[in-house]
Amino acid sequence: MTALAGLFVGVVVGVTGVGGGALMTPILVLLFGVSPQTAVGTDLLYASITKIFGTAVHHNHGTVDWQVVRRLAWGSLPAAALTLAWMSLSGTHRVKDGFIIDAVGVMLILTAFGILFKNQMQGLGRHIRVSNSDAFKHVQPVLTVVAGAVLGVLVTLTSIGAGALGTVMLVYLYPLRLNSSKLVGTDLAHAIPLALVAGLGHLTMGNVDYRLLVNLLIGSVPGVLLGALVSTRAPLHLIRIAISLVLLAVAVKMLMS
Repeated sequence: MTALAGLFVGVVVGVTGVGGGALMTPILVLLFGVSPQTAVGTDLLYASITKIFGTAVHHNHGTVDWQVVRRLAWGSLPAAALTLAWMSLSGTHRVKDGFIIDAVGVMLILTAFGILFKNQMQGLGRHIRVSNSDAFKHVQPVLTVVAGAVLGVLVTLTSIGAGALGTVMLVYLYPLRLNSSKLVGTDLAHAIPLALVAGLGHLTMGNVDYRLLVNLLIGSVPGVLLGALVSTRAPLHLIRIAISLVLLAVAVKMLMS
């Protein structure tokens, strides 16, 4: 069953760039009874490995903007490392499950609204980019690093955000430069080092189930390859609406549990 869950999430990740954490973490907690700490740690490593295959396909299609990936990583990787250090030194990685479930629930709501209002954010970014071209271009690299830092903290704490929230940030910051396919490919590529650093940190804290990780990967690797191959022809708008509604329902379930 966990392999089937990996297959499902892998396809969604390959098509949309969303779901590595936002779908898998609640699936592990609610359907398979995995503890929240273990779900977060295992999901981070699962996402980092799964997205390597999806990124390879997008790279071959020329749909990864590596300069944007580097800018995001300059912010996200140090932020993830600092967050892990804080968690380890303060003992926050042993925080009660209820807090983690609430944090995941809140992140799911933010993710769902981010998906729903992605087009509005892109329109706002396009308007600013065109009307204040020189000023926007000047602050664009700095804002990208800051966005990466925010993602680094959130993803390390909850395993959620690298896909959906990262996409929303990118459509605002690069409304003209990144089309739909490049948006997915660039977001996937950045999620790899971020999820890997955060996942290895959780591994040192004992928050990874190796057997579960292998079972998830058995399904997710072919799933993400399939998703990436059909991403340019898939009805992304309808898929994103469906995902956002599912995430809202799951968030309510987790916050009420």
